[in-house]
Amino acid sequence: MIGPLTTSSLNGERLRFQVVVYLVVSVFVVLLLRLWFLQIIRGESYRNLSENNRIRLEDIPPTRGIIYDRDGRILVDNRPAFKLALVPADVGDLKQTLGKLGRILKVEGPQLEEKVKSAPKGAPFRPILLSRDMNRDQVAAVETHRFNLPGVMVQIEPRRSYEMPSFAAHLIGYLGEIEEAQLKDRRHLGYKLGDYLGKYGVEMEWEEELKGLRGGRQVEADAAGRQLSVLREVAPQPGHNLILTLDTQLQLRAESALEGKAGAIVAMDPTTGDILAMASSPAFDQNQFVRGFTPSEWRAIVDNPLHPLENKAIQGQYPLGSTFKPVVATAALAEGLVDPETNFSCSGEYQLGNQVYRCWKKRGHGQIALYQALVQSCDIYFYQLGQKLGVDLMSAYAQRYRLGSRTLIRLNNEAGGLVPTAQWKLRRFGVPWQKGEDLVTAIGQGFLLATPIQMAVYYAAIANGGKFLRPRVVLRVEDPDGNVVKNVSPEILGNLNLSPDIISFLQHALEGAVNDPRGTGRAAQLRGRLHNIKVAGKTGTAQVIRAAEDEKEEDDETQIPYEFRDHAWFVAYAPAEAAEIVVVALVEHGGHGGSAAAPLAREVMEEYFKNRPPVQEAEDKAGTPAAKLGTGWQQAAGRRD
Repeated sequence: MIGPLTTSSLNGERLRFQVVVYLVVSVFVVLLLRLWFLQIIRGESYRNLSENNRIRLEDIPPTRGIIYDRDGRILVDNRPAFKLALVPADVGDLKQTLGKLGRILKVEGPQLEEKVKSAPKGAPFRPILLSRDMNRDQVAAVETHRFNLPGVMVQIEPRRSYEMPSFAAHLIGYLGEIEEAQLKDRRHLGYKLGDYLGKYGVEMEWEEELKGLRGGRQVEADAAGRQLSVLREVAPQPGHNLILTLDTQLQLRAESALEGKAGAIVAMDPTTGDILAMASSPAFDQNQFVRGFTPSEWRAIVDNPLHPLENKAIQGQYPLGSTFKPVVATAALAEGLVDPETNFSCSGEYQLGNQVYRCWKKRGHGQIALYQALVQSCDIYFYQLGQKLGVDLMSAYAQRYRLGSRTLIRLNNEAGGLVPTAQWKLRRFGVPWQKGEDLVTAIGQGFLLATPIQMAVYYAAIANGGKFLRPRVVLRVEDPDGNVVKNVSPEILGNLNLSPDIISFLQHALEGAVNDPRGTGRAAQLRGRLHNIKVAGKTGTAQVIRAAEDEKEEDDETQIPYEFRDHAWFVAYAPAEAAEIVVVALVEHGGHGGSAAAPLAREVMEEYFKNRPPVQEAEDKAGTPAAKLGTGWQQAAGRRD
């Protein structure tokens, strides 16, 4: 039986009830305040975050076009690579996340923090690139800790792969990350920060054909940035492929010939302008530009006194030496100042005023006509031609051979060389032209400068009868399915406009320079089963400094400091009677052209002709158009001066 309620018990019940009410009301107030904070104060922020966590737009980079040699061998390809990115808006504690990543990747945390700080501001949902080209162990480590790394993602991208490191590095070129200044250029519309584009060589000049078009996908992701599903995708369009004019085996032989030397070798088809080989030494590994350099690696390249990043074939400018003598011979014949039978006496010295100018052959060549003057490279003969012609007339004919002008090869940073005139010197130095400078110009010294690619075009015009061809590095452009998008046709830029008799005479004189017993280019004769293929060419020894008066022709070049040794040239084409290939070999500080450069050109030509069946002895060329110039040069070919 329940007793009656007392006043004290009623008060206790009432107190407990009030406490419960206060607790319930307090909880509701806290909940209401929290809801007010989340919906009113932070509502907009969380609504945006929710929307962006649900739907994301992701870039899909295109696959860059493949580069092949002329026979379809892959030279430059693409490979899949992993990159690590971070979405700032998805990261909770940024410092903690970067610390975890640093420990996983064995990278110092401050390095990662610096990358985040240097990223463009105002785009919290744009991924920030932290690392490129991760190895499989790094990828596995990140994926293992994936759920503890909100906002961190591993993506796959195509990466450039140069199949033969340093092969044709200066011609093919390399890629580099786009710079902020380039992003503002209208020519680079569609690129984004972090994209790679061509920075050198074919990769740069043919960027538009190679790059492709980026794609994208719309994905659904959770709050941690993890992809849930793909809602829509636009596939990227791969870039077009390039078929180069390069002959891989010829290029390898040219690079092998230059190993341990500084210089360049260019091999060109004189009928089409195709660049069959272009080697510049020393070279570099293009894959380093993809992987990235350490500070010490970069310093080793840029501080190298031999300048490995310079394409010496199109950027190196050198005095021509005796390779210039066919220009002087052309001018003298065309102006009627001499004919092939005109004789001059060479005693080894030639005096003009108080100055004595010497021939390379100290004892002299005796009485000598123009044919043997070219064959034996007699300096005294050309001193006298230079004195008769004067600098402006020699320069006019040099320009007719397109020296002093870019060849318009489709590669970046081609140098133009230099062909001086009297007016040029006065304008440049404020000093009149001196008569003695006519003499040194006639043997390719003084202010004259040319690049190896200019020399290839110059001698190709002699070999092919007078046509100047634009050097061609790409044969055609194809789509990924192999369909031809564009053929790059040979292009004739001009003509020598010389008498066929003069051209024929030059051709025979250059053939004599290699095959005559006294020719300076005998080291270029092909050997073995190829000995019947006649080579025509010209040596050149370009002085870096003036030789001492008592220097002897037989002095040991190795006793001269490297930086003071002469540059060695040899320019040749073969077969002499119907040229298929022109080869230019330039060895910086190599010494004499006949001993240092001619053997390199021979190696390249032997590689070119090695699969050629044996040929018959060349037919006698008597009665050719050159005979109209007179028989003196033909008789001189067999004379022993």
